[in-house]
Amino acid sequence: MKLHDLTSHARAGHIEELNLISLEGGIYLLEARIDGRSHSLDDGRGHAVHLRSVEHAREVLHEFPELPFHLVHSVVHDEMCGMEADSRDTLRVPMSTRTSH
Repeated sequence: MKLHDLTSHARAGHIEELNLISLEGGIYLLEARIDGRSHSLDDGRGHAVHLRSVEHAREVLHEFPELPFHLVHSVVHDEMCGMEADSRDTLRVPMSTRTSH
């Protein structure tokens, strides 16, 4: 979903939550939950938009209304051991889309 579409859904109140998914290598992906389904932010050509940090995500979301927003990390130890990922092994940290000064 392109940023323009994501913004429209946010303003219309369709987004249940936003998740900033932290991946190995300092890459973050943004996903929105709409009607129980995940929609990743993409560049319009089917490629995921890679964000650099939480602050970068906040810059992208600056025009959005305040929404439930989580930083999501998988448990790296399990991934490194080759074990199947389990939703219980995911760390979800509630955050604000606004920068606090």
